[in-house]
Amino acid sequence: MTIASAFAPGSIGNVGPGFDVLGLAVEGIGDRVSVALTDGPSAVDAVTGRDAELVPRDPAANVANLAAMAFLRNAGRRENVIVSIEKGLPLSGGLGGSAASSVAGAYAAALAAGVEPSSEEILKAALAGESVVSGWHLDNLAPSTLGGLTLVLSVDPIDVIAIPSPTAWWVALVTPSVRIETKAARALLPEHWDRAAWIGQMAHTAALAHAFATGDGALVRRALDDRYAEPRRSRLIPHFAEVKKAALDNGALGCSISGSGPTIFAIAADESSARSCSEAMQRAFAEIASTIHAGPIARKGVRPA
Repeated sequence: MTIASAFAPGSIGNVGPGFDVLGLAVEGIGDRVSVALTDGPSAVDAVTGRDAELVPRDPAANVANLAAMAFLRNAGRRENVIVSIEKGLPLSGGLGGSAASSVAGAYAAALAAGVEPSSEEILKAALAGESVVSGWHLDNLAPSTLGGLTLVLSVDPIDVIAIPSPTAWWVALVTPSVRIETKAARALLPEHWDRAAWIGQMAHTAALAHAFATGDGALVRRALDDRYAEPRRSRLIPHFAEVKKAALDNGALGCSISGSGPTIFAIAADESSARSCSEAMQRAFAEIASTIHAGPIARKGVRPA
């Protein structure tokens, strides 16, 4: 039986104004998936780690299994898979947990099949898993696959751009003990929006991408401004305003909701600032229990584990 394992980092979807377009990979957190090829039926063998009890054991509902199977079928392979998952990311936490499992599942299947896949092949297969949970978008899949900051130009056909980011910048994360389902959070957002507001959002997204590419921290402070999702989703996160203020008061370049939440992220100029921000953000949640993480921007996406 051929077995291979892969690790995919967690990610921040949207990165403020870049709704469904920008994604940022974070080092030090992620999911590990092992895939064994089999001539028997597919199965989910074991799930351990964070929120393991919430991960579906039914292969037809498990994103890692679906992505692994999609890769094999796309490659013309007839085998099925047995997957094992080690969760480092919460479910419905806003850190791309389903995306990381999907990407790692697809890549592990490729390794088990003796194939070195292209990023497009991984993304196409991972989308088969992610779409079951979060819909047809790549803003978490792309950074988990490529690392760093990514911009999704198109989903069909897949067209993703990797944007350089400063090596010194870090990310601070705080995740309160509040659960927000991605589909429910998306339902809060309007299908149609005022033209002037849309123009402003587009300008902030373009400016934020430029700020990362040029290492312009002052521009991040002006550009990381989400007028679309943050005002609507922040009401689902207790103490959001206080947490954001704590991050900015402690030197964050910018702060917003990671994906659909409840995780809140802050971009920091260095490790020391990121750690100060994460601790201040946690204190601002007051009576609500939370976990924190401070890590650099992940330079690599999915990798053998």
